[in-house]
Amino acid sequence: MDRTALPLVVALLLAICSLRHTGLAETIHCDLQPVDAEVTYITSQVSEGCVAQVPNATVEVHILFLESSRELSELELTIQKSKQNGTRPREVFLVLSAKKNVLLQLQAPGIPLYLAFNPKLIFQGHPGVNTTELPSFTTKSQLLAWADTKGSIASIAELNDPQSILLRLDQAPKSPSFCNLEPLVDMGHTLEWSPLTRASVRGCRLEGVPGHKEAHIVRVLPGPEAGPRTVTVKVELRCASGDPEAVLILQGPSHVSWLIDANHNMQIWTTGEYSFKIFPEKNIRGFVLPDTPQGLLGEARRLNASMVASFVELPLASVVSLQAHSCGGGGLQTSPPPVQTTPPPTESCNQELLLSLIQPKCSEDVMTVVLKKDLISTLRCTIMSLTFSDPSCQAEDRDDQFVLRSTYSSCGMAVTENVVSNEVVVNLFPSSSLQWKKVHCINMESLSFQLGLYLSPHFLQASNTIELGQQGFVQVSMTPSIPELTLQLDSCQLDLGPEGDTVELIQSQTAKGSCVSLLSPGPGGDVRFSFLLRGYMVPTPTTGTLTCTVALRSRSLSPETHRTISMRLNIVSPGLPDKGLVLPAVLGITFGAFLIGALLTAALWYIYSHTRPPGKREPVVAVAAPASSESSSTNHSIGSTQSTPCSTSSMA
Repeated sequence: MDRTALPLVVALLLAICSLRHTGLAETIHCDLQPVDAEVTYITSQVSEGCVAQVPNATVEVHILFLESSRELSELELTIQKSKQNGTRPREVFLVLSAKKNVLLQLQAPGIPLYLAFNPKLIFQGHPGVNTTELPSFTTKSQLLAWADTKGSIASIAELNDPQSILLRLDQAPKSPSFCNLEPLVDMGHTLEWSPLTRASVRGCRLEGVPGHKEAHIVRVLPGPEAGPRTVTVKVELRCASGDPEAVLILQGPSHVSWLIDANHNMQIWTTGEYSFKIFPEKNIRGFVLPDTPQGLLGEARRLNASMVASFVELPLASVVSLQAHSCGGGGLQTSPPPVQTTPPPTESCNQELLLSLIQPKCSEDVMTVVLKKDLISTLRCTIMSLTFSDPSCQAEDRDDQFVLRSTYSSCGMAVTENVVSNEVVVNLFPSSSLQWKKVHCINMESLSFQLGLYLSPHFLQASNTIELGQQGFVQVSMTPSIPELTLQLDSCQLDLGPEGDTVELIQSQTAKGSCVSLLSPGPGGDVRFSFLLRGYMVPTPTTGTLTCTVALRSRSLSPETHRTISMRLNIVSPGLPDKGLVLPAVLGITFGAFLIGALLTAALWYIYSHTRPPGKREPVVAVAAPASSESSSTNHSIGSTQSTPCSTSSMA
């Protein structure tokens, strides 16, 4: 090579390298700032947890540790029963442990649920399930050891700032038989939740790219387990000027596929495979994309996007919802953190949440409103006065709470045929305006409830007597029948007295045991169920008390109103309407019959052997057939009486 050409070659190489370096810098140059876009997601990943398979358990235990960054937060908890057809739901023992105040809205339809919680939990309305407060524990291991005594632990999860939780009771077939608590766990189908805090969404303008094409980038990070998963991505671009020119970039682990539901036409650029909600069966193969933020920004620039309208990184999720407002040509709407020119106020009362805590409790003819002072302080509110619409009805200031109480005939109560209503007036300091909250109770004075026992499924003639081993049919009715009010059976039990057990029949609107069946409602909406009483008990009960708790719910009003009704039953043994045979009497009759038969056989043999001629005597084998048959029949009946165990009472 000519030496004079060497400097030229070196200069050309330096120029090429300089141009390439500049191109890379332009590709990844993006000053990400918070933007006016909202991203929510649902995930099954928890900071600590486990899932176990407990198919043979009679009671399955689920434990939720609720961690919160706020002094008071709201939570929606939904428990979904198993989808297996023909199986009776098992009892569920749910433990909720919260370190800070949580306002809980619980939904567990048709599930026999028992809830244990600590005092930090506040219910929105009546929980509708059996509840108890947790004992005082100092460590998590103490709580787990206590919960293990209640049944088989099926799941444990620790959640940080949850807004909503869906707990499914289906068995996890690939899970171990023991729940071993581990950090960063994917709960799979068992539990899904959405966080209260919104995801951090940022955006930027890509310099040097003309046009108004915008890019929306969603990066889903790998989870602790690498299994096939479909992520549903919902995209809503709010733009009045028509469809913006946009590209949706979805990047995640290789085992993740995407189901896209968008309200605008968009260019799609994803890893793995993707399909659209309108054609879910048609899978389209994606591309190999960079797995770094810088690489994804460069991919957006390569697709001729002039700005990144939204960029978000999320944990492995099942549903992602994106709402953006940039609309391409409208420019990037950033939302920088506000600059405070004056110090923030020390008191900022959350009035909306305070009013949500005002929930009346309705008894026979009294409405009561209770506000705990620690919750008021948590919300940074100062209450000057708390009254009904009649200002003379002031709340009572007790040690730790305000109690506002009135009968239905005073304090400005508006009483109609079915509803009692009023308004709670809150005077807050330093606000000069009053806060009003409407409260309602169902008027029970004009309603009567009947609890009846019937001995046939036709419900024609009521009875107060039932035999052991007999099927009983129970009906709870309300008069007059009001279409806007719904009658539901929360619980029922049969108390067999001090020497017997209490038989649980209905619990949490669910039949308890295989000998109890919920029946279709009656013509007037009457609640009905049947039960089979065991045919043999020790000691034998002669009386019992049937007690049922019903909930009266309105389609437009809350909270629900509960009423407990009961009736006394006479219990007799089969064939003896006045009194029943106990085991000693049965054994005495059996032994007496055997003894009489044996003596009669011996007497006949003695007479025969001493009265016939000596030459005609022949050996005779005597068989006491009648006595043997009677004894066998009696013993068989005793054994068959023990074969109908349809309650929790003891057996001999």
